[in-house]
Amino acid sequence: MKKDAKTAVKAPDRFRLLDSVSYAAGDFGCNMSFALKGTLTIFWSQFMGLGDSLYALLLIFVQIWDAINDPLIGSMIDADRRQYKRNKFLSYIFAGSFGLLIAGALCFIPVPNAPHIIKVILFLAGYVIWDAFYTVANVPYGSLLSLISADPKDRASLSAWRSVGSMIGNMVPMVILPFIIWKDRVDENGQLVLDEAGDVIKDLQGYNVFWAALIMGVLGFISFQFMIRTTKIRVSTDVKINEKAPKFNVFRAFGNFIKNRPAVGATLAAMGMFLGMQGSAAAVTVLFQTYFKNPEISGVVQLFSMIPILCFTPLARKAVDKFGKKELCVVGSLCSVIAGFAMLVLPITPDATGLAIYIACQFIYNLGLGIYSTVSWALMGDAIDYNEWKTGKREEGVVYSLHSFFRKLAQGAGPSLALVIMVALGYIGENGGAQTPEVALNMRYLVAALFLFSALLEFVGLALIYNLNKKNLAKMNEELAARKHASAE
Repeated sequence: MKKDAKTAVKAPDRFRLLDSVSYAAGDFGCNMSFALKGTLTIFWSQFMGLGDSLYALLLIFVQIWDAINDPLIGSMIDADRRQYKRNKFLSYIFAGSFGLLIAGALCFIPVPNAPHIIKVILFLAGYVIWDAFYTVANVPYGSLLSLISADPKDRASLSAWRSVGSMIGNMVPMVILPFIIWKDRVDENGQLVLDEAGDVIKDLQGYNVFWAALIMGVLGFISFQFMIRTTKIRVSTDVKINEKAPKFNVFRAFGNFIKNRPAVGATLAAMGMFLGMQGSAAAVTVLFQTYFKNPEISGVVQLFSMIPILCFTPLARKAVDKFGKKELCVVGSLCSVIAGFAMLVLPITPDATGLAIYIACQFIYNLGLGIYSTVSWALMGDAIDYNEWKTGKREEGVVYSLHSFFRKLAQGAGPSLALVIMVALGYIGENGGAQTPEVALNMRYLVAALFLFSALLEFVGLALIYNLNKKNLAKMNEELAARKHASAE
């Protein structure tokens, strides 16, 4: 890589379907590594026997580092003034993709009989290594959207297709893994072990989780390589030759971020979404394991509930053009609030009828989530432009990484707080699937409460804080275009 060369790149190519598919492949690659994160709690509490309280504390610790790590990487990328063969952002993704080949599996090294101190070291080391490579790939990937195209409709398409990539990346482990990693518990005589209600107890197969993580790392690497080789950059970063990189000031960057209402609103909504998704992951697993007595079908149920996201994705570009991104997201968050409340109050019983009600509520909840998630990344692309509009500085890496900082705090706090609540409600991780009926019922209400809380945070961020409606967005884009035209003359 040569230093002190021009990094501003312009490509006049027309925006194509391949651009959207390529960008979707990047999030598929990210999710091949990230999708198993929801299994961490069950793996370390039930299979590894680390201890629920200790695991919750360790998870908070590594997640704080995870969150701090993102702005550091983002500022490093923004300050980088070298010329790269594939573009600066793509080069960082290229480097991160190699580490993610095996980094995900390091979080699931199966040694259940090791001493507690060894387990703690393995968890901390594995998570930190995985997080470092994930951040190197994911932060520039998120920043890349604003450089592929400046057209709001193109960005909506990229965001929608990113959601498709994310969804498919989640579907693969969501549907297939439950049939691989769960097994009926048997005693030393090979007889099935039953719980108090007379149902077969299901146990997690930790060794299978490890091998699945390795295979998913390979699939993610292939997906990243496809994206890197097919991505076109169309928006100039306006970096001059030999321009001295600005010194990063974390307080100034944080101050600018707080003043950026679209970034704050989109971030609060994302925090709500991840508090629900990540916070409820372990509780949902235990819900199907102990309440519905069928953890294998949990992935199929979640897959069915994602149908609305698939249905809305092809309509996202036209819907954004007609109604606006903010307007659509507010409607979507309202749908999720209604579904979350219904899940809390409706009679969801541990039988086929209750499961049907649960699926229906999830269907409506994900209809709202689908409307929001398909354009959520475009909201951050506009927030990056908003920062340039208000401050005159374009800081893709810093804005996105601070967004990622708070999002990852939610991703870490969600599972930790949920696990603390689960323990308070009687859950004992070392018992595996042998929880009491009272604990199973508590999981049913906890899952509903987590989904409702998540949807309410999304609504507040999108409806009350995010201020780039269709009219304001058009004004911002016109003024930014005029500035660039004037500077080019």
